[in-house]
Amino acid sequence: MTFPSKPSAKSTQRGFTLIEIMVVVVIIGVLGAIVVPQFMSRPDQAKVTAARTDIQAIATALEMYRLDTFNYPSTQQGLEALTKQPASTPVAKNWNPQGYLKSMPLDPWGTAYQYLNPGTHSAGYDLYSFGSDGVADGEGYAADIGNWSN
Repeated sequence: MTFPSKPSAKSTQRGFTLIEIMVVVVIIGVLGAIVVPQFMSRPDQAKVTAARTDIQAIATALEMYRLDTFNYPSTQQGLEALTKQPASTPVAKNWNPQGYLKSMPLDPWGTAYQYLNPGTHSAGYDLYSFGSDGVADGEGYAADIGNWSN
């Protein structure tokens, strides 16, 4: 006759009780109910911030272009001059063979950033997105977001 062996301390397992699991689920639910609406109610604000960040990055690339070639790209050359050497005037004599951007990003609404040299809103050039409405000079979150706006 064999007797069941006494369980060792290593083989005993203790799990969570149903009440402990329910408390955790309720806490997660309350946090989700507080935090999620804060983020979900501001998608346009997040896109505006992303556009401003892109504009700052492109403006930095434009400054590097100007330092190498002694001028900004013309409106005709456009922002493509940051990714491939322009063939039209003004000639980009000291253009960096690696380019100034790997690729030109689209704005958060999926359209190309606009470039105008000379600019009408700022000294030098205008670099902007049309915003959520996709047309010039909207208002609110649809307003143009450019290197001249705060």
